[in-house]
Parts: sequence; C-alpha cells; structure tokens
Amino acid sequence: MRLIFLSIMAAYLVGNCYICYRAWQFLSGQPLALRLGVVALVWVAALALMAAMMLRHAAVPALLSQTLFTVGSSWMVVTLYLVLSLVVVDLLSLCGLTLRFGFVGAVLFTALLLVVGYINHRHPKVVHIALQTDRTIEGGAMRIAFLSDVHLGEGTGRKQLERYVRLINHEQPDLILITGDLIDNSTTPLHRDRMHEPLNDLTAPLGIYMVAGNHEYISGIEQSKAFLELTPITLLQDSVVMLTNGVQLLGRDDRSNRHRKSLEKLTQEATGEGPRILLDHQPYHLQQTDSLGLELQLSGHTHHGQVWPMSLLTDHLYEQSHGYRRWSNSHIYVSSGLSLWGPPFRIGTRGELVIIRLYN
Repeated sequence: MRLIFLSIMAAYLVGNCYICYRAWQFLSGQPLALRLGVVALVWVAALALMAAMMLRHAAVPALLSQTLFTVGSSWMVVTLYLVLSLVVVDLLSLCGLTLRFGFVGAVLFTALLLVVGYINHRHPKVVHIALQTDRTIEGGAMRIAFLSDVHLGEGTGRKQLERYVRLINHEQPDLILITGDLIDNSTTPLHRDRMHEPLNDLTAPLGIYMVAGNHEYISGIEQSKAFLELTPITLLQDSVVMLTNGVQLLGRDDRSNRHRKSLEKLTQEATGEGPRILLDHQPYHLQQTDSLGLELQLSGHTHHGQVWPMSLLTDHLYEQSHGYRRWSNSHIYVSSGLSLWGPPFRIGTRGELVIIRLYN
C-alpha cells in the first residue's frame, strides 16, 4: 500500500507539472507576471493539502484549516480530470485534429464533472437489503442501519453530520453499526464544532456500535476514544457483545493495530446461539470469514474508489470492493461510505446508507 501511495503522489506532482506546462502554452503572449501568477496558484492549490495535514492538530483559525483542506483535497480531483482531458486534447492534436480552445474546453469539462460530482456527494442513496439467517433472532427480525467512512472533520462538518443523523433516524433502525473512519484526520475540529452533539441525537433501541478504522488511528486512537466517550457510540476493539435479542457483534480492531486478535480467536469468543455479525473496517481475507461460517460481515474503507477511474483500482485491489455478495457461508457487504475523504465529489460512485433487514 505504501508503494501505491508513493506512486499516486509522484503521478500527482507530475500531473501538476503538465498542467503548468499547458497553462503556460495557453497564455503565450500574455504578460509574464500573469503566466507566473497562474503557475504559482496551481502549486499553492497542489500543496495546500500537505499544509492542511501538517496543521491538522494545531490550534489554527477554522477558516484557514478548512480552506487549506477543501482547496487542497479538491485540487486532487481537478488534477486528475484536467490531466485526462488535456491528454485527450493532445492526442487529438497528434491525429491532426487541433482544437483551438482545447485548454479552455478541458477546464470547462473538468468544472462540469466537479459540479455533477458535488451533487452526487450531497445526495447519498439509501440501500435496502433483506438477509435471512439460520440462527435465531429474538423477535424474528431486526432493522440495522449500516454506515461507514463518514470522515468527520474539515471535509465533513457539523451541518452535513446533522443531515446524516436525520437521514439515519428517518429509517427508524433497531441497531446502528459503523465500520470505522467516523473521524477523519484529527479530533481537533470535532471538539471545536461540538460534533458530539448531533451524534447524541442518534436513536436505536439496541444500541450504536462501531469499530475503529485507519483514520481513527491517524487521528490518534486515544483521542478518538476520548471523543467517542462524549457520544452514545460504543467502540468495539477486538471484543464481542451480545445484544438483548441474541445477536452477537464481533468488533475487530483495524489493521493499523498490528497486535489485533486473529479472526479465529475473536470468533471463538462468540459462544451464543444468535447470528454473528463481524465488523471489520478493511475488507481483506474475506474467504477466511466465509470459512469460519460467520453469518454477516460489514466493512467499508474502499469508498469504491470515490471517483472514476480510482474505482477500477479498488476493484483490482480488493476481492470485493463494494456492495453485497453472498459467499458460500457468509453474507458480506462492503460500503462505499456514507460520506467520503477529502474532495467533496463522487464521480462514477455514490455514497450510501445501508438498511439491512436481518430475519430468521
């Protein structure tokens, strides 16, 4: 994964060099100060996210931290689609079809994609799925609201969180399950904006449970736990809990904890007769879940790539990168995430809240 990250960052820097080169060409004949100013703006935007990450735990003005994060993360998507558009323009030119306003066209096309992607992000879908189990649920059935990857922080703020809470409560779930990355890169903006208050409005008779994701560790796992203590959310770290209706929740700690329990050991602790639901942030080794006969696994982490063509990469990296699949013994659902990390755009993917009716 580290090699993939370094490769993406190298491609990002090269992409911005390419954008600067094409912008410099387009502005040929314009004053030197204008051309240098455009190049400088490109690099300010390109490096803004790095600045935001370095300052994420610092007590800086909210406007500054939010601006750096929004501009920097959004520019990553701008870079992706502007580079792809400009490459198409250049390939057409090599084929003898020169577009007089190719650079402007590429910019406008990228802007249009961003508008569509922002609208998609603001309107996550609600997915309903019914799953049958051979194990006994007291009462015969239950309604689960399953979400992942909210990434509360500078990107997903309090107002958006309030909309998510209303969306979840509207479904009237018996149980709410969160498979990690509720928190983004730091708990500082969560305390600043008192984001525990909307979370306190979540309602589910059987409780609200979550497991840590890699971003709870990026934010600091102890700081993340301290924030969650202000909410009705129960964090499961390599632990099993039995609900009042007999359903057993197996909460596995994130892979960031290299000393987390093995799945076999965690499964051995689930000794009840009710259905076993495994919460594991990252969807690796799903065959193992199936071989152990666990009834249901819920995961997130992939975002389904968030924007195309990154979805093609996640499809390659994970044996199940998104959605529902019935394995030999297990039902497994990998969520694309209720919100997202970084840039507020979903292009070719959708955010989702999953409502599961689990019944005998």
